Amino acid sequence: MKLKQNRPLFNLRSLKKFVSLFVIGTTLSVAIASCGGNTASTSSSPNSASPVANSAKEVELTLVGYAVPKAAHDAIIPKFVEKWQKEKGQTVTFKQSYGGSGSQTRAIIDGLEADVANLAIAADTEKLVKAGFVNSDWTTKTPNNGIVAKTVAAVIVRPGNPKNIKTFDDLTRPDVKWVTADPKTSGGARWNFLALWDHALRANNKDEAKATEFVTKAFANVAVLAKDARESTDAFSKQGQGDALINYENEVILAQQKGEKLEYVVPDPNVSIDIPISVIDKNVDKHGTREVAEAFVQYLYTPEAQAEFVKLGFRPLDGAPVKTKENTDKYPAVKTLGTIQEYGGWSQAQKKFFDDGAVFDQVQASIKR
Repeated sequence: MKLKQNRPLFNLRSLKKFVSLFVIGTTLSVAIASCGGNTASTSSSPNSASPVANSAKEVELTLVGYAVPKAAHDAIIPKFVEKWQKEKGQTVTFKQSYGGSGSQTRAIIDGLEADVANLAIAADTEKLVKAGFVNSDWTTKTPNNGIVAKTVAAVIVRPGNPKNIKTFDDLTRPDVKWVTADPKTSGGARWNFLALWDHALRANNKDEAKATEFVTKAFANVAVLAKDARESTDAFSKQGQGDALINYENEVILAQQKGEKLEYVVPDPNVSIDIPISVIDKNVDKHGTREVAEAFVQYLYTPEAQAEFVKLGFRPLDGAPVKTKENTDKYPAVKTLGTIQEYGGWSQAQKKFFDDGAVFDQVQASIKR
């Protein structure tokens, strides 16, 4: 495939000017990608993507994500590279960057030239939409409305579960203190809040006044409201704060796989915590990498790729070939699973619950500590 040339060939002076500008731009891009603490791990190849990447023998994709899916991507990428080489005769290399979802989102907006983003929460993808990096119809461009993995909220308890915590209702008991990240600073904590809200709404015939009363009572028992999920986990596990911790089920499973002895319960009802994937439209068009970037995103939904997400403790997607009895039996059953779509999607949920002055702020203001 050849790209059409819309301009005449550069003369020597133009070529020198172009090379100079390219070197400056490349230096700035590297500086932006490496500054700050937003990249937990990064690997790169010496060749950067170019506007003629689709017709080149080699092409580079920059994959930016939150930390947890890295192990899945490390297993998936070599398979995709081999497949693309066989089908297209083109070598694909990946530059990867992992860190907190919010930090990675800001990095992309500030200049980290991602081709694909695997963030923790669709609210962060919507920020990229508002900033002009991702097209507003991104959920229609991939299978499963752009959701590549899913999990649920789990309540981690002390060994032996001495407080006999089984449901979200137990977090409102006067003898129970618990730990969570702050929904104002953590995307995962917003899911925690919605899990409690959804539970209360279903238990009280969709009475929002009673749901507000329930989450207020629960958050009055919070021992530590941490900045992010990692900090909340440290407060619970390393500092001994609280009787319980809310976290993603897949992260608990991953910790168990690494040898940590953790006990947890999965309350029912619960919420479907959906992990989005998106092509960064502004950048792939700039880099000439749209074809390979879209193909990689599509590949993440194949049985072999989805199997890697399941290995990390993510629940199989509905309708996916990996949703076998063997896989689903690994997880506690959840009969009632709420979705973000029931709350108008993340753009409306963010405005209603987490913007300044919204429900969460009102809850916090009413708690006397």
